[in-house]
Amino acid sequence: MSFNYNKNNIIKSIKLAKQLGATYRLGPELEVPGYGSEDHFFELDTVKHSWNVLRDILEDKELTKDIIVDIGMPVSYKNTLYNCRVVCLNQEILLIRPKLHLASGNNYRESRWFTAWVRDDGRAVEDFQLSPEIQSIKGQKLTKIGNAVIKTIDTSIGIETCEELWVPKNPHVDYGLDGVEIITNGSASHHELRKLHTRLALIMNASTRNGGVYLYANQKGCDGGRVYYDGSSMVCMNGKIYNIEKQFSVGDVDVQIGVLDLDEVRSYRMGNQSRNFQSAKLKPFTEVFANISISKLSNIPLSKQVALNILTPEQEISRGPALWMWDYLRRSGARGFFLPLSGGADSAAVAGLVANMSKMVLENIKNDGNLETLEDIRRVVKDPKFTPEKYQDIVNKIFVTSYLSTKNSSKETLGRAENLAKSIGSLHFNIGIDEAYEGIVKVFQNATNMTPKFEVHGGSSIEDLALQNIQARVRMVISYLMAQLVPWTQNEKGFLLVLGTSNICESLRGYMTKYDCSSADINPIGGVNKSDLKRTLIYLSHEMNVPALAEIAGALPSAELRPFVEGDTKTQQLDEVDMGMSYDELDEFGKLRKIYKSGPVSMFERLLFNWPQLTPREVAEKVKRFFYYYSVNRHKMTVVTPSYHAEAYGTDDNRFDLRQFLYDTKWELQFDEIDKIVLEYERKKLDPNQKQDMRNFPPKM
Repeated sequence: MSFNYNKNNIIKSIKLAKQLGATYRLGPELEVPGYGSEDHFFELDTVKHSWNVLRDILEDKELTKDIIVDIGMPVSYKNTLYNCRVVCLNQEILLIRPKLHLASGNNYRESRWFTAWVRDDGRAVEDFQLSPEIQSIKGQKLTKIGNAVIKTIDTSIGIETCEELWVPKNPHVDYGLDGVEIITNGSASHHELRKLHTRLALIMNASTRNGGVYLYANQKGCDGGRVYYDGSSMVCMNGKIYNIEKQFSVGDVDVQIGVLDLDEVRSYRMGNQSRNFQSAKLKPFTEVFANISISKLSNIPLSKQVALNILTPEQEISRGPALWMWDYLRRSGARGFFLPLSGGADSAAVAGLVANMSKMVLENIKNDGNLETLEDIRRVVKDPKFTPEKYQDIVNKIFVTSYLSTKNSSKETLGRAENLAKSIGSLHFNIGIDEAYEGIVKVFQNATNMTPKFEVHGGSSIEDLALQNIQARVRMVISYLMAQLVPWTQNEKGFLLVLGTSNICESLRGYMTKYDCSSADINPIGGVNKSDLKRTLIYLSHEMNVPALAEIAGALPSAELRPFVEGDTKTQQLDEVDMGMSYDELDEFGKLRKIYKSGPVSMFERLLFNWPQLTPREVAEKVKRFFYYYSVNRHKMTVVTPSYHAEAYGTDDNRFDLRQFLYDTKWELQFDEIDKIVLEYERKKLDPNQKQDMRNFPPKM
C-alpha cells in the first residue's frame, strides 16, 4: 500500500531496463499496490490509487518511449475486480490482460478479492473505456481487455500471471502453438524451503516442450506479511536459463536482461513435427498490434546459458528470514531488536540471523556500493554519519540481547549466551528474574494461603506446570520492558522490536506457554523445523566464523524451568522428554497434518508404513498423543507471534491454518477406529511392511 514507494521502484526498473537496451520490461504481479494488500483490494481507493500511479508513469514521455512496459495492478471492469497485467507503449495502453487462474490455497486467497477471466471460456477480448485522466495524456479513449497476444512488427508475445504457470493446463501451451515466441510471467511466488527447484523446473519445462522465450519477473522482499518473496527473476529460452537474479538480495530493484536470438526459437520449433501438427489445428488468439520491433541490431553480445546455483535449505534459512527482518526493521520505525537469549538452539539461531542480516547489509553497502541501503541503516540507528566497517558495528547499534536467568538456569547456558553475544557484538545483559517470579508466587500465596511446589519438592504436576509458566511469562514482561527502555538508558530515541524464538515443531504441538517469551513482535524462525535450524546453526558457524553457534547446535534442548540436581539425569528437563515425542517425529506429524491433510486415522495408516521399526500399537499411541496435544493447545495458535513462512505448511491460525481452535480433545470416533485397526493387526499378526494381500485391509468400519 506504499504507492509512491512502489511507483519509484517501477520507474527505476524501467530506466535501468532502457539503459541496458531492453525493448520489453516485465514487472512482478500486482506491483503497483503490492501483492500483499489483501483486504485493501476491497477498497475502491486501492484501484483508484493504482490508476494514479499508472497515469504518472504514462505522463512521462520518456518512460514508455520505444519500450513495452508490462505492469501488474488491479483493474475494475463492469464492477468486477480483476488481477491484471497492463501493457503500455509510447504513453498508450495496448492491452489489459486479466488473470485466468487465481491462486486460492495455502497462503493465497486471490479468489477472495478477484475474479478469474472466464468470459468466452477465457478467450474473450472486449473494449475497455479509459478514465478521463488517462484519456487526457494522448487522447486514447479505449483499449482492449481480455486474453489477447501482443503482435509486434517482428514477433508476438503472450502473457501469463503467476498461478497460470502452476496449473495443469497452462496458457503458454496454446500461446506457443499459435506461434507466440515470447511468454512473460509477472509473478508473486513466495519463498518456501526447497521451492525454487519446482519453480525452475516449471519454467524450463514450459520453454522445452514448445520452444520459445520465457521471461519470469518475481516480487522480492517482505510485502507487509508473513511471507518473503525471494526474487529469482529469470530469462529462459528453449529450456535453458540465460540469466537469473540472485535468490536473496538486499536492494529493492533488480533488473535481469536477456539478449537472445529468436531464430533459435523458430528452428527449434520447426524441427518438432509433433508440435507443428498440434499448432496447425489450434484456434488463433486475438492479436493486439504494437508498433515496435522487439529485435534490433546492437553491439550487445548474446546472453549465454548460466550455471544454476541452487541454495541449500541452510543457506535459504540464513538469508530469507534475515532479509525479512531487515525489511520489517527499516519500515516499522523501530531502531533495533531485542532478543531473550537463552543459550539454546532456537534463540541462538535468531541471534545468528540478526548477525547475518547485518553482514548482508554491510556487503550491500561496501561491495555493491548501494547508498540507499546506507541511508536505510543510518535512518534506523538515527545517526546520519554512521558508517559501519564490520558487521558487528551494525549489530552493536541495533541488537540488544539478555540472558533472563532463574535459580533453575544452568551455568552452561549462561556461558553459551554470553559467548555468542560477545562474538556477534550485541549489547548484552545478564538479568536475574527470581525476584519478579517469587513476587508473583507471593501474590498467589497472599490470596489463597497456599504455596505451590515443584514435583521434585513434593508438589503435583499442576503446581509444577504453573510455576514453570510463571517464569516463562515473567521473561516476556521483562523483554518488553527492556525493549522499550534500553534506548532511553542510552539517551536514544525509539524502541526495539522483540523477537520470538519458537520453532514450527513447538507451535504445532503447542509446547510453549501462552504469552511467554515466545510471544513477541515477529518470529523469524516460527516456520522452520528444529532439524533444519540445527543445520543452519552449523552453517552460520562456519560462514560467519562464530564457533559458539555450532557448540549450541550440539546441546540438548531444555526449557530449564524446573529445579534440577547437578549430575542427576532424572531431574534434568529435556524438551523431547517433556513433549513425549522427538522433533523429527513432530516434523513428520506436521507435514502429514498440514500438507497431506491427514486426520488421526489416515495419519496412523500412513505412519504404519513410514515407521516400520515400531509396532502398530506404538504408532497408535504416538498418533493419539500428538492429536491430543495438538487439539488441547490449538487455542495458542490464535495468538502466535507472526512468523516468517518457510515450510510448505504453517501453524498460524489467523492466516495459514483455518481449522477451528476449539476441539473435542477425546477424538472418540477417530481413536476408536485406530484401536480397531491395531487389534486387527495384532489378531492377524500382520506386519504393515510385509507383502500381503491388503485389498480388504484395513476392514471397512
